[in-house]
Amino acid sequence: MIVVKNAQVYTESEIIPEARVVIRDGLIEQIVAEDGVAEDIPPQAQVIDAKHEYVIPGFIDTHIHGAAGADVMDAMPDALQIMAEFLPKEGTTAFLATTITQATEKIEQALRNIANFKSKPGKSEVIGVHLEGPFVEKTKAGAQPVEYIQKPNMGLFNRWQELAGNKIKMITLAPEHDPEGNFIRYLNETGVTVSAGHTDAGFSELNRAVRQGVRQLTHLCNAMNGIHHRDIGAVGAALLLEELHAELIADGIHVSDEMLQLVYHNMGSGRLTLITDAMRAKGLPPGDYELGGQPVKVTEDRAVLADGTLAGSILSMQEAVKKMFKLLDGIGIRDIIQMASVNPAKQAGVYDRKGSITVGKDADLLIVDAELNIKYTICRGIIAHIG
Repeated sequence: MIVVKNAQVYTESEIIPEARVVIRDGLIEQIVAEDGVAEDIPPQAQVIDAKHEYVIPGFIDTHIHGAAGADVMDAMPDALQIMAEFLPKEGTTAFLATTITQATEKIEQALRNIANFKSKPGKSEVIGVHLEGPFVEKTKAGAQPVEYIQKPNMGLFNRWQELAGNKIKMITLAPEHDPEGNFIRYLNETGVTVSAGHTDAGFSELNRAVRQGVRQLTHLCNAMNGIHHRDIGAVGAALLLEELHAELIADGIHVSDEMLQLVYHNMGSGRLTLITDAMRAKGLPPGDYELGGQPVKVTEDRAVLADGTLAGSILSMQEAVKKMFKLLDGIGIRDIIQMASVNPAKQAGVYDRKGSITVGKDADLLIVDAELNIKYTICRGIIAHIG
């Protein structure tokens, strides 16, 4: 049992300025104003004094390939465990293990590994799979290995979903390769969030794909068509079509500060999901690494292929939320929660148990100060990190 006292708690529906949160058996058992409870706390309880700082939901990263030297495509239990142990320090309490375009057998090894992995309390939880590729467009491959890109294949996807133990929650694909929308409709109807990415689609193609079931854009502005006055492209579709959510890598490199401002002011926190798209070098020194079998050079602030193409990122979720918090006028902690907790939980299909502070949900909590520095990370009722 954990009792967090003297906290400003951002619940799903309100802010309680002086509150107590009681955690038992990994779940949120009680949230109550301090003046509404007796002072006595059970002697067996572990007490955290929040010192009047903020208690918010844990961050959820729905697009992450690796961290701390590990990669999802390593297809080893140790790789997922390394990621799960590392991520709480940046406030990430759950994540979608994200694959990359690769040979079929390598993707299948990664999916089997995720299916068999058991997330442990006190670590960031693997809540499913984000299948990035291989059904993407070669001219917008980015760091996706071109030689393994395939056309959409429903039979192959069904095999993969079975191997993954039905854990594929999100897929990135190029909708122009499914013009009739049969694959997209099927994915949407079976509860998989369909995200258009690594795509050459123009606005009219995206508009059609949205009607077919596309609900998100993968790493907005990257590996897609930008805004032109004769075709506003995928980026324009994100700004214009209310049905579309969008991932955003808020590092100032993948998307400039000015574009981050433009996107936020047009889409708001309600339709944006902050992601890292991080690769294995996150948390490690600059040097030579690998992504999808390709050599990657990592500097102090970015990861690139030999030709200079960005190869994922080394961004942390804490850096992403702090970037948005400092950059944007009028943004509040509630907006950060929306983009880093609520929206990703909904897009990953786990909002029934994660993404907000509500009685009965998983006790995935952060205690942060006014500048979003992390003081405590709690993962399913166990303290995972103390800042």
